[in-house]
Amino acid sequence: MILINFFKKSLVSPLLNLLKQGITPEKLALSVGLGVSFGIFPVIGSTTILCTAFGFIFRVNQAAIQLVNYFSYPLQLAFFIPFFQLGAFIFQTDPLPFSIEDIFVMLAADTVGAIKALWIANLRAIVAWMLIGPVLCFVIYRILTPVFTRLAPRPTA
Repeated sequence: MILINFFKKSLVSPLLNLLKQGITPEKLALSVGLGVSFGIFPVIGSTTILCTAFGFIFRVNQAAIQLVNYFSYPLQLAFFIPFFQLGAFIFQTDPLPFSIEDIFVMLAADTVGAIKALWIANLRAIVAWMLIGPVLCFVIYRILTPVFTRLAPRPTA
């Protein structure tokens, strides 16, 4: 119950307040879709910059996109390894080991080679995200647009 109240107070209420302030349901739905989609981008530390840039490109509300981005951080961590695994699958390569011990062994044995392997694996993960992220954004947009339209205040005559 505490978690539900937290999400209502910290995420849902601010988004609904944006509707009351005049943001269109379509723009709010796009802000949420972009925030979630870029929020799970498989490069730690890049999502704020991506959300800012694409928020300007698509002319959506920066507060909404960043709020959703920050709430998506646990999802980014949850999907981090699956994106790497999917990238390895797409490119038909062996997935990299993801235990800390294995990575330290890789770095100790061949630091430059390990960094190169991790960089290439990260690029593959980005390709995997490129297949999923836009579709996820579109699905969220299509689901939330009618929801936000019903929740938006009606103009008075």
